[in-house]
Amino acid sequence: MRFLKWCATRWRVFAIFFLFLALVVTTANLWMVCAARPYIYADVAAVPRNDVALVLGTGPLTAAGHTNLHFVVRVNAAAALLKSGKAKHLLVSGDNHIRNYDEPTEMQNALLKLGVAKSQITLDYAGLRTLDSMERARKIFGQTKLTIVTEDFHAARSIFLARHFGIEPVVFCGEKLPPVWTRNMELREVAARVLAVCDVYVWHRGARHLGEPIPISSSTQ
Repeated sequence: MRFLKWCATRWRVFAIFFLFLALVVTTANLWMVCAARPYIYADVAAVPRNDVALVLGTGPLTAAGHTNLHFVVRVNAAAALLKSGKAKHLLVSGDNHIRNYDEPTEMQNALLKLGVAKSQITLDYAGLRTLDSMERARKIFGQTKLTIVTEDFHAARSIFLARHFGIEPVVFCGEKLPPVWTRNMELREVAARVLAVCDVYVWHRGARHLGEPIPISSSTQ
């Protein structure tokens, strides 16, 4: 009862706090999405040419054990970039820190089945988050210009983080999935964009794992 009375006497404070929070979330999302819009492409013919495309990882199966269409879309988009001549080499960055879960290798295997040569693929096993993938692409793999392969809901945050780490990016989104596949991701992304801003400007976070440089040279491409 005392707690309810305490809340009732401070409702203005709660109201101001939630209004402020809503303003922060809305501003961060609008700013990031609007700033990224000129750099996002859905048509492979329109994508600017870059030597290297960064493929952001996801697993081949959903939690229920079904085919993950996000995985299929990204792999197909990456292969399309190579076949169209819009990229020469793929940097596949994903998570493999859990036993029996290896996003980069699974994506490589799928790309090989689509006719991509193994010599055209470099694997980054420490892309635990989008932030990690971007910083490692710049500092470990030596990339300053990239075509990022992901999906439209994820494109704005990818561009924001790439630019933060000194990369000049464009994004190729590939096929758009139906809302049943993207609705939860889009809701999650609203919060993830705010967290990305905090990572960069408040907490100054970096990749969890760096290491010695492994440049993707012209000979590798």
